Amino acid sequence: MKSTVSLFILLLFAACPRLPALTISVYNTGDVHGRYSSRPAAWDKRNSTRAIGGFAALSSLVKKTGHPYILLDSGDTFQGTPEGNLTRGLASAKLMNKLGYAACAVGNHDFDYGEEALKRLAADSAFPWLGANVFVKGSGRNPEYLKPYVIVEKAGKKIAVIGLAGRHTAGSTMPALVRRLEFGSETEAAAYWTRETGKFSPDAVIILAHLGLTRDAEPRTDISTWTLPARAALSGTLAVARAAKGAQIVIGGHTHDALPRGFVDRESGVLIAESFHSLTDTTRIDLEFDDATGKFKSAAARLIPLWTDETGEDPEVLKLIAEFKSSVDKEMAVKLGESSEEIGFNDSGLDFPIGSWMTDAMRRQTGADLAFQNSAGVRADLKKGPVTMRDLYQVMPFENTIVTLKLTGAQIRRFVEDNLGHGRSRLQVSGATVKLRSRPGEKDSALIEKDGEPLPPDGVFTVVTNNYLSSGGSGGRVLAEGKEVTDTMRTVRDLLEKDIRERSPLKAPPPGRFVRTD
Repeated sequence: MKSTVSLFILLLFAACPRLPALTISVYNTGDVHGRYSSRPAAWDKRNSTRAIGGFAALSSLVKKTGHPYILLDSGDTFQGTPEGNLTRGLASAKLMNKLGYAACAVGNHDFDYGEEALKRLAADSAFPWLGANVFVKGSGRNPEYLKPYVIVEKAGKKIAVIGLAGRHTAGSTMPALVRRLEFGSETEAAAYWTRETGKFSPDAVIILAHLGLTRDAEPRTDISTWTLPARAALSGTLAVARAAKGAQIVIGGHTHDALPRGFVDRESGVLIAESFHSLTDTTRIDLEFDDATGKFKSAAARLIPLWTDETGEDPEVLKLIAEFKSSVDKEMAVKLGESSEEIGFNDSGLDFPIGSWMTDAMRRQTGADLAFQNSAGVRADLKKGPVTMRDLYQVMPFENTIVTLKLTGAQIRRFVEDNLGHGRSRLQVSGATVKLRSRPGEKDSALIEKDGEPLPPDGVFTVVTNNYLSSGGSGGRVLAEGKEVTDTMRTVRDLLEKDIRERSPLKAPPPGRFVRTD
C-alpha cells in the first residue's frame, strides 16, 4: 500500500507543471530631459505620425507586468523642456514619485541649476538620488543630497543599486555650478561599493551609471553578439562592469544610446544596458532567480519602444502632466515669427543648419567677428511654419548667457582644434570657414579662413559664445586666455528671440562652414 501511495505522489508531481522561477523586472529610463509626454515619432519614416513615449505610456506598460518590478533612472531627468526647466525638475520628481521609482543616478544636467536646486529636488523625491563617486572637495564625503547606494527589497529579494556620476560632469555642466564638488573614478567607486554592499548579502547588484558604452555603431543597433574593440574597456560602462566584481547589471546613460538586447561582456559576465533618450523607450531587464536555491540565475534585456497604441496611457499620469503643462503653456504659445523651411540637423558631424542659424544670430546681434556654439547645446530643430517660444525653448533649453571676448587668430585655431576629433567637430561656427584635416594616427588640425583669407595668428578678433564654453565647459579651456571678457547676462535664448522677431521668415543658412580637406 505504501509503495502505491508513493507511486501516486510521484505521478502527481510529474503531471503538475514545474513552478516558474521568480522573476523581477527592472525598467530603466535615462536622459529623459523633460520629455514627459508622448509625441509623433517624426524621426521614424515608417511611423512618423504614430505617438510614442512619455510617463503615461510607461506607467501603463509597467502596470501590466504581472510580476514584481523596479523602476530606475540613469540621470539627466528634467533639462530640455519648459515643463522640466521652469519647475526646476519638480515635474520630474512628482511624475517619478507617481510611478514609484526606486532610485535615480545623478546626471550632469541635473546640476544645471546648481547644488541648492538639486538638493531641493532630492528632498521632493520619494526615492534616493545616487552618486557614489561625487564628493565635497577635501572631505571625502558625499554631498548630503546624494547617497552611494540603496538596497531595494522586492519579492523577498535584496537588490543593491549603486549610482555613479560621470567624471565628465565637472565640465559637462557649468563648471561654476559644481566647483564645491569633485568627481572621482567611476571604476574605483564601482569596485569599492560593490564590495561594501556585499556586506548585506544582496541577491543581485545593479550599477546605474551616467556614462555610456564606447563602441562604433548607430543607436538601436543590436550589438549583443559583437566583440568590442579593446579601447571600449578603457572607459564607460564596460570599464565599470569589469571593475565591479560581483555586480550582475550595469545600466548606462549620457550617450543617448539604445541597446536592443543589451550587451553581455564575456570577460565579466555583466549585462550592460542603455535606454536611448527623451523617454521614447524603456529597457526591461528580467532578473531570474533559481526556484530551488533562490539565488540569482540570469538576466536578459530588451529595449521596448513606448508606442502608445500598444501600451496605452495611464489617465492619472496624463492628468498630472496636464497640470504642469498648463502652468507654462500660455507663455510657451507666444508666436515669435515664421520659418519658411525646416532648419535642422544632418549626419555630417560638422556644421548643421540649426547650429549655423544660431551662430549667425549671435554674431548679428552682437556685431562680433566670429561666433561659436557647442554643438551638443543645440537640442531641437525648427519646423516649417510658425515659430513659438516653445519651439525656441526646445532648440535652446539651457540658461546659458552671451559672452564676448577678444582672441588672437592663434587662440581661435587652438580652440577649434580642441573641439575636433575623428574628422568631426563639436562646435558650430559663424564668420569663418574651417578647413579640417583628419588622418589616422594624427591629431585633427584646422586652417581657419575669414573672407577667403587665412586667419592671421597675431590678429585680434571679437568672439561671441556662451558662458558654458567661456567658463571652460567642453573644449573651452583656451577661452580663459581671452581679453576684455564680458558676460552680458543676457541669455542666448533672449538674443535668438530678438533675431527671430527681426528676421522672420527664417531660412536655413547654406552648408560648408567646415570642409574636410583629405
